[in-house]
Amino acid sequence: MKKFKDIIIVGFALFSLLFGAGNLIFPPYIGVTSGSQWLISFLGFLFADVGIIILSIISVAKAGSYQAVVQKAGKKFGFSLEVIMMLCLGPILVVPRTAATTFEMSIQPLFSSINPIIFSVLFFTLTLLLTIRPTKVMDIIGKFLTPVLLITLAILIIKGIVSPIGNLNTNINNNSLFSHGITQGYQTMGALGIGGVVALVMSSFLDKGYNNTSSIKLTIKAALLAAAGLILVYSGLAYLGATASNIYDSNISQTTLLVNISNMLLGNTGSLILAVVVAFACLTTSIGLTSVTGKYFEYITNKKLKYEYIVVFICAFSTIVSNFGVDKIISISIPILTVIYPISLVLVIMSFLKNLLNKDEIYKGAAYATLLTSLLTVIDSLNLGLNIDFIHKLPFSSLGFNWVVPAIIGGFLGFILSTKIEFNKAKV
Repeated sequence: MKKFKDIIIVGFALFSLLFGAGNLIFPPYIGVTSGSQWLISFLGFLFADVGIIILSIISVAKAGSYQAVVQKAGKKFGFSLEVIMMLCLGPILVVPRTAATTFEMSIQPLFSSINPIIFSVLFFTLTLLLTIRPTKVMDIIGKFLTPVLLITLAILIIKGIVSPIGNLNTNINNNSLFSHGITQGYQTMGALGIGGVVALVMSSFLDKGYNNTSSIKLTIKAALLAAAGLILVYSGLAYLGATASNIYDSNISQTTLLVNISNMLLGNTGSLILAVVVAFACLTTSIGLTSVTGKYFEYITNKKLKYEYIVVFICAFSTIVSNFGVDKIISISIPILTVIYPISLVLVIMSFLKNLLNKDEIYKGAAYATLLTSLLTVIDSLNLGLNIDFIHKLPFSSLGFNWVVPAIIGGFLGFILSTKIEFNKAKV
């Protein structure tokens, strides 16, 4: 009974960590742009979001740590990748964006007179109070915050199912619905920083008295529960969007669509419910990622930097950055994430084939080829006048996966190199 209860609590907490406010806006947009065929796009979305997340969690849990996965590409390379990723999760990008999103989508529409600086101070003071004791983070999120998030989401979704705002548009004829869903799912970048999240989950189970082997198994079970929650919520939100497909089209912004659906379903109450959903989605993400980042940097510095001091710094720095606004933070984050996220995916996927891909040179070849492709993609987006637009003509480029073929080629070249090295050693 205790084990079942712990899986539920940690699974709920993991759901909240993975379900940031940004995840709210993608499923309704998939629905509105797919109409009666929304399920096809939705399956593509699940594949690129929930599928990759579960794959990453299982891979990291079985390996024991994220570093054990990425160091195959070289210890320094893997360490650098992990540090950059954790900095992005913490004070630089993701945590500050939670406060900025909450203010712009929850607070400002209802209380326009509130000062954003004062709000950010209050938001991160609350985050700090709820993260200062790391052993309680998952319990706080799983027992108290997630249920509120799920209840408010359920009210919105059930109302939309019982009393839909429109009809499913049957005239949408798009032959690339599944790939459209994949593109939207990939943009969530849900598996970013999954190593730190898995470490927090496993640590939570260890703190509850389980051994290392049991914590791995329980982490995977909690992840499957979280995935089930994500699928349920995402499908409901996608259906809400589909019921509005005869009212709106693809030209509407994703945020505006969600706000309009909420208002049409429940009027002013809908706006209030959406505000609560966004606020709790952002707060749970802020709490979880602040704790994840704090524990990570305490660990890699051998506790020379104390967890408490790190989370205080993260909250203070995030208070400043959050006042740049959502659009500014996103504009900074896109180039960075475009570079590091594909490399992480490549190494995670390859770790599932470790019995077949058992040479470090293969991992290095795939990782460096992916890094080069991602860097060229970012450089081309800066419009510096360089003739490198070929990067967008690579296979799967329209899906955001232009790095797939270069990664395969890089891995193959790494295999040839490893074979040559072994041959030379045999000659000696």
